[in-house]
Amino acid sequence: MPTKTLSVPKVSRRTATIAVITAVVLVAAALIGGEAYARHRIASCISTQFEQEMGSKIDVGFGAKPLLITMIDGKVSRMNVDSEGAEFGPAVDMQVHAQFHDLQMPDGSNSASTVGSSDADVSWSNEGISQTLKGLVSEVQSDPGTGQLTMQVLGGFGELQLTPQVVDGKVQLQVAQAQFLGIGVPDDLAEGVVNMMTESMQQYPMGLQPTDLRVTDNGIELDLHGERAELPPPAEGSTSC
Repeated sequence: MPTKTLSVPKVSRRTATIAVITAVVLVAAALIGGEAYARHRIASCISTQFEQEMGSKIDVGFGAKPLLITMIDGKVSRMNVDSEGAEFGPAVDMQVHAQFHDLQMPDGSNSASTVGSSDADVSWSNEGISQTLKGLVSEVQSDPGTGQLTMQVLGGFGELQLTPQVVDGKVQLQVAQAQFLGIGVPDDLAEGVVNMMTESMQQYPMGLQPTDLRVTDNGIELDLHGERAELPPPAEGSTSC
């Protein structure tokens, strides 16, 4: 009895190529979708912790490391944080641009993340300073040549000049001149302005401390640096890591 030979259909090169391309596209789509999910989830989790600490709405961005890997090892090499709201703590129109390095996010929704180190640039406009000190100050002008802020007080009839500087990791304000119609401005008014400005320029999160301060044509610029710090754990009911 003759033996029957089974014929195997030949797969054309074109069909094989299409199959390979389709597989590659599906894998790429899965990776892209997974990376988008990872970035959204980690951003939501860590934003909650940073906003608790910073007292302001923020935008976050990450370095080049795929965050799918972060969901496995819990490490973020770099994260950029920009203040989003019109206020930063008590300060109106204070813009904060920070970069945090070597973040570690432990397993568990109630675990606190840690930051290896951080740097930040802060800018505070004359208009923002004036709005923050509303009721005490009506106008603020800055002079980078003298490093001083000149403030109109007492309805514009008085003038207060302050020299801001960084001393031992803190911003200090020295009263250079305080006059009202040629005589001294009341001490309690000058003290109130100094205290409110000092409070607005000392509330920095995660151990960040001022390292340098510059008076510009538009206001104040401040450099901050921080070492290792711990974030508060996510609030109950918020997105877990």
